[in-house]
Order: sequence, then structure tokens, then C-alpha cells
Amino acid sequence: MTLTELRYIVALANEGNFSRAAESCSVSQPTLSVAIARLEDELGVQLFERGKGFVSPSIVGVKVVEQAQHALKEAEKVRQIAMSGRDQLDGPLRLGVIHTIGPYLLPQLIHSLKLVAPNMPLAIEENMTANLADMLHDNEVDVVIIALPFDVPGVVTRAIYDESFKVVVPRGHPWEGKTCIAPEDVAGDEVLLLKAGNCFRDQVLGACPQVSSPETDIRLGHSIGTIRCMVASGLGVSVLPDGALRHPYSNDMISVIPFTQPEPSRRIALAWRTGFVRPKAIDAMLEAVRRLNSPAYRLLG
Repeated sequence: MTLTELRYIVALANEGNFSRAAESCSVSQPTLSVAIARLEDELGVQLFERGKGFVSPSIVGVKVVEQAQHALKEAEKVRQIAMSGRDQLDGPLRLGVIHTIGPYLLPQLIHSLKLVAPNMPLAIEENMTANLADMLHDNEVDVVIIALPFDVPGVVTRAIYDESFKVVVPRGHPWEGKTCIAPEDVAGDEVLLLKAGNCFRDQVLGACPQVSSPETDIRLGHSIGTIRCMVASGLGVSVLPDGALRHPYSNDMISVIPFTQPEPSRRIALAWRTGFVRPKAIDAMLEAVRRLNSPAYRLLG
């Protein structure tokens, strides 16, 4: 049984005449007649009663034709879905992003992406790096924005920008008057960090080795926003990414101090599965990133 044969029996039921049915299907009458006879043999029932100048569906034929009509409609839906899939920029893109990037990058990125691919909204999943790696592997997200390194088999990464780290202190802190601070000077029992398991915490510990010394009392926060508020409240100092300290996240209760050159930083990348079937969607994301206009992000390539 084929869709072509189903089209033939529907046409014959509608036209009530082999010649007109064949013409509506753009085939010869013998071709249509043979195909319908073959289908009747396959099903083991007579679908049409035939007489001189008379063709009409049998009782079972009426039911078969009705089901054939339904099957043809569903097949057309399949075709339409497949055709829509030809436009790789039409339909949602499932984007995963880590917590320390999402709130600060996404407002600008979404606006930029709308200009590049207006019919490709983002379905956003904010999560930890390890969880996003699993979700990418399991096809639960299409692409992720993470901090390097991100070594996952079967995944392509493309570095998109570098982001500097800054020291943040409460107003009135002794460091407030400094023009810059060396990474080794960030030490003591007032340094605030994110809780364990966050990649940004590990990057800060790598950039400021004195913070990771065993005798250091590290106060922990659940998010960059929490850390920023803790600093503003006078609970300590911290190291945060530049993007999280720009408008509208800056406030008059904290001071931002750069590190000495070369400033510690993190490299942010886009990552996707090697066999991802929408490469133009990746190109659109990269173009949206290239259109970002923020001094916090030093664009690459």
C-alpha cells in the first residue's frame, strides 16, 4: 500500500469515473486502474462496485476511502513540517547558558539575535556547566554558552569573547582609592566567593592564588547577584566578571577596581554537537555576538 494508491482511490471515489480520476491524478487510465486493482488484491476486498458507466465505493470501500483521506492529510502535515525545517532560522533554538553569564549577556544577545534571525526565538536553559554538557549530549539543548575549557567528546566549541575580572569593594573600604590591584593582593578573611561547583569560583581561585590558601576564611554566596549585595552590605570584597558590574547592575554602594595588567579574565565560547543539523542557526548566533556593543566583552574573530 502506497500513498499514491491511496490518492487514486480517493480520486476515484470523488470523480465516480476512471477516466476523470486518472486525469485528476495526471496519470493514464490503465495506470490508475491497475494500481487500484493491485490494492484491492493486497487488501483482499473489493473497494469499488463497477458497472457500465458506473463506479461507486463498496460498503467497506467507503470506510477505506475515509481513512485514506485522513492518511493523506497527515502525510501532507509531515511534508509541511519537513518543508518548514528547510529554513534553519525558523523556529526556536534551545540555548543553554551558565548562571554567571545568562543574566548579563542574554538581554543584549536576544536583542541582537532578533535583528539577525527574527523568526528564531531562544528557549533558554540556565544551568551549571556539567549539567549543560549532559543536556547537550542528550539533545536536550542545541547550543550552550560556557566558559572554557569545555572538553566534551563530539562537541565543537568556538570562542566568542574574553571577559575581564574586577575587584569589587564596599564604599569606604581601604582599597577604594587604589587605581589597580595585583591578583596576589586579593587575600584575607574577607574575600567572598561563589559556592563550590561553580566554574567561575574555580577561575577566581586560579587567578588569585592567595585566596585558595587553607587558612583563608572564604564566605560563600549562591550567585553573582548575591555576592554583589554582600559586598555592598560591607561583608567583604570579591572578584566578579566585568559584565556583571556594568549598567544596570552597578550601584553606588560598591567600587570596582581593575587588576594590574594583564588582567585575569575568562574566555567564553559557544558549543554545539558535531552533527547539529542547523548550522545556519549557529552562524546566526555568532553574528548576533559580533553585533554586541559592550566594553565588558572583548569580541574574538
